[in-house]
Amino acid sequence: MTLAEPVAAPARPDVATTAKTAPARWSWLGRVPFAPTTALQERLRQRILSDAGGETLLLLEHHPVITLGRSAADRHVLAAAGELERRGVELHRASRGGDVTFHGPGQLVGYPVVRLDHGVVGHLRAMADGLIEVLRALGITAFWRREAPGLWIKGERGGVDGLSKICSFGVNIHRRVAIHGFALNVTVDLDAFRLIVPCGLDGVQMTSIDRVRAAVADVADVAAVADVDRSRAQAPIDVPSLESLASDVASAFCRTFGRSFVRASAAEVIAETHGDRI
Repeated sequence: MTLAEPVAAPARPDVATTAKTAPARWSWLGRVPFAPTTALQERLRQRILSDAGGETLLLLEHHPVITLGRSAADRHVLAAAGELERRGVELHRASRGGDVTFHGPGQLVGYPVVRLDHGVVGHLRAMADGLIEVLRALGITAFWRREAPGLWIKGERGGVDGLSKICSFGVNIHRRVAIHGFALNVTVDLDAFRLIVPCGLDGVQMTSIDRVRAAVADVADVAAVADVDRSRAQAPIDVPSLESLASDVASAFCRTFGRSFVRASAAEVIAETHGDRI
C-alpha cells in the first residue's frame, strides 16, 4: 500500500498585503440602534489597525437618539429624562468630537471608517465636498463652515444671519483611523431638534432636504426661501429614498476620498467583524 505524498497546504496570502489592497467597501445598514453601530465601527477600525481588513463606509439611519460628543454640555439637552422616554428617544455619550445632536428616522448617517490621508480637516472636507455634490444634484446649494463645522444653506426664514444647518459632522481619530462621520437631514422630523441645543449653538435653525423641497414647491415665493438652483425650481424637488441617497453619497465619496468604494451587504460586513447582527 503506497501512501500518498502529503499535499502542501496552499500558501496563505500575506494578511497585511491583502488588507491594504482590498477594495474599500460601502454598506447600507438600514435603520439600526446607535450603540451597536458604534461597536461595529470600533471593530472595523481595529481590523484596519491590525492589517486584517480594509476601509468601510457605513451608511444608515438611527432609531431616535440624542448623542453627546466629547465637548458636550449636559445643559444642552433641554428635555427631561421622562420626556425623552415618553418620546422613545435614547440618550448616549459618544466618542466623537463636538456637542449634542439628534439622530432619527429620515436622517442619512454616514460613518467612513478610513485611514486619514490629509489630516482631520481634510477628512471633514472630503465628507463635506461629497455631500455638497449630492445636494447640488438636488438643486440645493450648501456650503462648509469651518468655524461651525457643518453644511449650511442660506435664505431660509428664521435662521441666525439667514443660515440654516442641513448636515452635522463629528469624528473620532485613533492612530490616524477615523470613525463616526456625518448626519444629513433628509426627511427627519425637525421638531426633535427642539429637545436640544443643536451642536451647542444657541439659536441655530436646522433644516432638511424635505423642508427645502416644500419651500421650493411654492415657485412664486422661491426668492424668499433656501438657496436653490433656480433652473430646478420649476417643480418640487423629489426627495430620494435614504438607500438611494446612500448610493449617491458612496459614489461622491469615491471622488472626494480618492477611493473606489464597492458595495457590500450588511451581513457580510458584520460577519467579518465576528458579529451576528447590529
